[in-house]
Amino acid sequence: MIRRRVKGRPPSPNGASSFHLWWDDPGPFDAVEVTLTVEVAPQVPDLYFWALQVGFAGPEGSLGGAHLGLQWNPRHPGSGAVNWGGYAADGTILEGTGSVLPSTPDDPNTRDFPWRPETGYRLRIEAGERVGWWRGVIIDTESGESVVVRDLAGGGSRLVDPVQWSEVFAACDAPSVVVAWSDPRGEIEEQRRAPAGYRVTYQPVRAGGCWNTDVAVASGAVRQLTAVRRRVAEGTWIPVG
Repeated sequence: MIRRRVKGRPPSPNGASSFHLWWDDPGPFDAVEVTLTVEVAPQVPDLYFWALQVGFAGPEGSLGGAHLGLQWNPRHPGSGAVNWGGYAADGTILEGTGSVLPSTPDDPNTRDFPWRPETGYRLRIEAGERVGWWRGVIIDTESGESVVVRDLAGGGSRLVDPVQWSEVFAACDAPSVVVAWSDPRGEIEEQRRAPAGYRVTYQPVRAGGCWNTDVAVASGAVRQLTAVRRRVAEGTWIPVG
């Protein structure tokens, strides 16, 4: 059994290795948002996905969830893409509206988006125009430009269990990539609040995860890093930044 996988491709069922930052405030919320900055971009032609994920909830209980985030995706021009998609509680893909953003591979969930390294992008999930529909918005913090990606039929009336994650389809020893998460916020009935910290989790090696992923707190942000020595253990609580 491999105890510490640091080389080669993840043998997980989807071919990826993931790690996560769970908010210590699970909600409920009417909207959630966080800023994502890709500080060191990928150098290999493999898929990387960094996202803010939420669950949908209502009187009937849990209704599934969805994720909004940036991708380094070779199927899109310049490998730049944004994804807003998710799954119902029964595992079916959520219905969504069209998008103002084109999609070169004609993927309804993933749209062409020419994001730039070292630029902060505000990821915001909020109520859409119809009851039970949820809107994914991405804001360029340098230019102030805001784009509605599309709306999803997630159901429910509240957002719960926010988490940020990196999902990496590259080899464990591919050149190191660094993303930073900052200023997480939730809104409930026009009141804003922020989590005090995150609980760190990693995809287990036995489930195909890489051992050489890590997180670090610096300069008001929490970073997720690949291809580095792991210093922060599974289950550790870390401050927001």
